[in-house]
Parts: sequence; structure tokens; C-alpha cells
Amino acid sequence: MMAKQATYRVASNPSGFRKDALAVLFAGDSQTKPLHRIGPKVVDYYLLHHVLSGSGIFRMGEVELELGAGDSFLIYPGRLFHYVSDEDFPWRYRWVAFAGSGAGTLVKDAGFDPDRPWARTGGDKAPGERCRAIFEAFRERGGSAALAASGHLHLLLASLREASGDSEPAYPRPGTHTEELARQVTGYLSTQYAEPITIEGMAEALGYNRAYLSRMFKQHVGVSPATFLAKLRVDQGRRLLRERPELTVEQIASSVGFQDALYFSKQFRRWYAQSPTEYRTTVDDALKKK
Repeated sequence: MMAKQATYRVASNPSGFRKDALAVLFAGDSQTKPLHRIGPKVVDYYLLHHVLSGSGIFRMGEVELELGAGDSFLIYPGRLFHYVSDEDFPWRYRWVAFAGSGAGTLVKDAGFDPDRPWARTGGDKAPGERCRAIFEAFRERGGSAALAASGHLHLLLASLREASGDSEPAYPRPGTHTEELARQVTGYLSTQYAEPITIEGMAEALGYNRAYLSRMFKQHVGVSPATFLAKLRVDQGRRLLRERPELTVEQIASSVGFQDALYFSKQFRRWYAQSPTEYRTTVDDALKKK
């Protein structure tokens, strides 16, 4: 069989790199030569390869794998690695390098771990297409290239997680059922308290029966979801009363999810035994005495 001609293409992020932000650094693709060898070496960024065809050996730490079409492997910053293409059927792969704030959390959420730095996606074409989309964005060098690449990176990692079949279900694990449910409810309410939430809508969104969700949440937290939400809104309103003196009580009530300022005042008095206006006056007086 005639060997495929070796190729190598790479495109870099035209916007450069800031350590305080997640950024894709460069992307490329290659048809490797037989026994194409890299390392042993280390890099200071994450480097994800997705294999389109061929096979080869990847080593990092205690991990050694033979990987082929549909497989991906992730090289971690500072980790000694080595890989080599097969002599008869060398790899063709695409790669993406990225670094910055949140990169570690992102790869963990995608199911990668230093002891399991690979994903097997079979015939799913989405990962390869996402890699290609990043490369094309950089090659075109448009003003939105960095943003587009970041978006494609998230979709790339999501596709690897989904295609590999390693996605954990959204349901609580045995033995931590109530705790996990409470975490989901708390997260939902803490991020959406300013929106017109209903407990029925939240239960449906999280995949639970409302009565069951309320019972399990109260069992773990000590109050119902409705009470938790009311207190959360009041506490957020209390913070705004301190920090945003230019906002009216009506504006603050609306900002934390109360459509009726009088109801906000009623709930505020229930929890703190004074009205929002009285609380703000108390805070103002305390500041004047300093």
C-alpha cells in the first residue's frame, strides 16, 4: 500500500493570549509520517488531539494507549508525554491547544483526568469538525476569531463527553440522593432568583415530581424550596439596600424577583423585623458615625 503524503498545517490565535482568560492558542491538522515521534517532552498548555484515521501509541505518566480513528487524547501542562504514529498506518489527526483561567475545570467537566486523558467517540464526526472549525476561524483571522474559537472549544469538549458515552445522568447517585437533589435545587434558585421562578417549573426542569422534590429538599435543608427562595431574595435585596443607595426600594424589589414592592417589604419585615426603608436608614446612620 502506498503511504499517504505527510502534511502539516497550523493556525494561531490572532488575538494573542491573556493568562487571566481562557483562550485557544492554536489549532492544526496533520497526516503524519510512519513512526512520526514526539517527545518525551512537556508543554505549558493543554493540547488535545483527535484522531481521524490511522493508529499510534500515546504515553503520559502511567498511561500507555494504542489509539485510532475516533479517539482523542489530552496532553496536560507540565506532564511528560510521548507519542508515535504506527509504521504501517500512521495517524491523521487534528489538534487544539488552549490555556488560561478555567481550562482545568473545563477539561474535568468534559470527563478528562490525568489518569484517564482520552476519549473514545467511535464514528461521531462532531469532534473532528469542531477542531476544524477552530482552525478555520484562526486562518480567516477575523475580528471575532478568538471568541469563535472559544465557543467551538466548549462545543468540542461537550461533543467528546457526549460521544464517548461518559456523561453522568442528571439524577442523584445512590447514597447521596438527598444531598445531590438539594445541591441542584440550591444552584437553580441561587442563579435564577431574580427571574419569575415557580417551584413547579423548577421541578419539571430538574426532572422531579414537585411534591417529591419539596419533601427531599426540606428533609436536607430544613425549609421548603419556596421558603428558601423567599429568604434568598430578601437577603439579596438587603445587600442591594446597603450597596446601591441610588436604587429605590421598588427597583430593588424588582431586581431580586419581587414584582410587588409591598410584598418585598412584608417578607423583609418577616425575616428582619424592620422594613427595607428602616434598614437602609440604620445602615446610613451607622456609616455617618464612622
